[in-house]
Amino acid sequence: MKSKSIKRMLASILMAFEAFIVFFATLAGFGLKVADGPVVWAVGLTLSFLLIATPAVLGRKGSYAFGWVLQAAIIGIGFWLVAMFYIGGVFACMYAWAMIAGGTIDKARLAFERANGGLGQTENVEVFEIEIDEK
Repeated sequence: MKSKSIKRMLASILMAFEAFIVFFATLAGFGLKVADGPVVWAVGLTLSFLLIATPAVLGRKGSYAFGWVLQAAIIGIGFWLVAMFYIGGVFACMYAWAMIAGGTIDKARLAFERANGGLGQTENVEVFEIEIDEK
């Protein structure tokens, strides 16, 4: 069984959650009338759709770079809805963490599997019982 990439899983979770945040920001932008209604909906729903669809292609060439483009676009929304500077900045930092930590975990797992002859986590597991004396 092939082990899944932690980097991909972290980025997927982050982008799925971020899609909801962008959708709610779209509602806020529409309510505050930061631009024409159709423009707000077109930009917001397009970004939300891209954030939901991108995890399907993560792991392919250029897909993580496309994630960075989406992060920059979300920060760019801050010119119309100032709170998105902060929210987009927080998500960009979390995306950076997902890329760094996920990549590190994937490399460590690969090194562990190579050092142990490809053993998975379920193999070579010891089972023990703890007995408690009741007085």
